[in-house]
Amino acid sequence: MTVESGNTKWVVACTTDDIDEEDVLRFDHEGASYALYRLAKGFHASDGWCTHEQAHLADGFVVNGEIECPLHQGRFDIVSGKPLSPPVCVKLKTWPVRVEGKNVLIGVPAPAEKDAA
Repeated sequence: MTVESGNTKWVVACTTDDIDEEDVLRFDHEGASYALYRLAKGFHASDGWCTHEQAHLADGFVVNGEIECPLHQGRFDIVSGKPLSPPVCVKLKTWPVRVEGKNVLIGVPAPAEKDAA
């Protein structure tokens, strides 16, 4: 299911039952890869790939609101995307998330309107 509003396209990424608290799930959509997290205070999303090397964060560990990259153990704050420990130093892009019923939706950029020829 996909719903567009403004510059955001809301896409169902999973259901609330698909991801446990303090865990991460991979979600791929239209050529992009995301990491979806469930913390005690709700669901969050970020780009799926670590900003340091090509490692997918869904293969990492969630601890105390942080995601640890599986490759070099750099950590990011899940809510803000802020890098917290070396070797990561570039902020992780985060995405809006909302829950509708049992569906967890991620807000991704809506495609740009094509110019009329």
